[in-house]
Amino acid sequence: MMIPKRVASAVINSLKGGVVPRTGLSYITVGRSNEIDAILHDVDIVADGGAAFRFIEGRYGSGKSFLLQAVRNYVLDRGFVVIDADLSPERRLHGRNGQGLATYRELMANMSTRTMPEGSALGLVLDRWMASIVERASDRNDTVSVMKTASSDIAPLEPMVHGFDMGGVLMAYARGYCAEDDTLRQNAMRWLRGEFRTRTEAKAALGVNAVITDDDWYDYVKLLAMFLRSAGYKGLIVMIDELVNIYKIPNRISRESNYEKILSMYNDVLQGRARHLGVMMCGTPECVENPQRGVFSYEALRSRLEDGRFSCEGRRDMLAPIIKLDPLTAAEMTVLTEKLADIHAVLFGYERTMTEEDLISFVKLEYARIGSESYITPREVVRDFIELLDIVHQHPGVDVSQLLKSGDFEFSKGAPEDDSDIPDFVL
Repeated sequence: MMIPKRVASAVINSLKGGVVPRTGLSYITVGRSNEIDAILHDVDIVADGGAAFRFIEGRYGSGKSFLLQAVRNYVLDRGFVVIDADLSPERRLHGRNGQGLATYRELMANMSTRTMPEGSALGLVLDRWMASIVERASDRNDTVSVMKTASSDIAPLEPMVHGFDMGGVLMAYARGYCAEDDTLRQNAMRWLRGEFRTRTEAKAALGVNAVITDDDWYDYVKLLAMFLRSAGYKGLIVMIDELVNIYKIPNRISRESNYEKILSMYNDVLQGRARHLGVMMCGTPECVENPQRGVFSYEALRSRLEDGRFSCEGRRDMLAPIIKLDPLTAAEMTVLTEKLADIHAVLFGYERTMTEEDLISFVKLEYARIGSESYITPREVVRDFIELLDIVHQHPGVDVSQLLKSGDFEFSKGAPEDDSDIPDFVL
């Protein structure tokens, strides 16, 4: 496998730690073709000026974050801007103590583009917009001409909710750019990142009598998506993970306020009130479908999102609002281990010795240990497999096939004598 060692190191170390690597996903992507195709169809709609909203549901370790990251890399290469955040007790979609604004700030801090995939790309986006304005101005050296072009770019935002305020901030940035006033530019970026706390402060710094709050941060995300088209991007993709942190909110009223925010965003996107915007949210089956505390406890959401009568595991409707991740098949899991064995060999500079039979034996033992194909997850298998690769590499005299057959390896303990329930492998 032709993979740079730095990428191989990132892949192996991230997976061993139970997290999704930011780079190198193309080397280990297995399965999920139907899910990826469905999401990329949404991405095409966003690029054409529409909007899309998807939930991705799966057990811990089933590949939700991996799928998000794979889509993230793809859309960045296609010229989109991505903002992403994980919810937490301090970051929610709505809150009375700044939790909603904290989520907005996290999203803006993680703004990524193709040339800045690690985040903090707001300044780059604004400078690209200004470079485009200067290029299109009738007189590049005339400030009045440049500002007139900037005003025409911002004009489509003004009829939208809070569009006049955001337009004022963007015009302030344009003035700072033309005058080489770094303070004014930094103040505009601070406002866009949600760092101004009071209107008085914003008025003094930018002449804008508004700040972003818990209640209205999503309105500014919609405005940002529209603005990005003027900056030369295809649109904005919003990725929000760990919906389980809403499920864990102990106060029912607070939970319902967050679910009401989701409903507002969902309706907004599907009814065409947002443009060039894609939203994806990830959660476990429990935090989505639990009728007491989950998303489905909010009746208006349940009636919109629940499956129809004909969808089931192995026969999913990929155009439904919720994409449910089915387990990887035994064959797909074996292909994944083969890819990881190749990457491990590149990283540590040795010839791979594990045979196809060794890989199949390993995966069979994993299925036997867990006991059900429906509950096996890539995270469990991958962490065990990388541990096995490390041990075999550090102890060259170990025979892999004998090690797996002997049952000395810890994860194989408890394997049934009768392997009739272990799935067959068709490669």
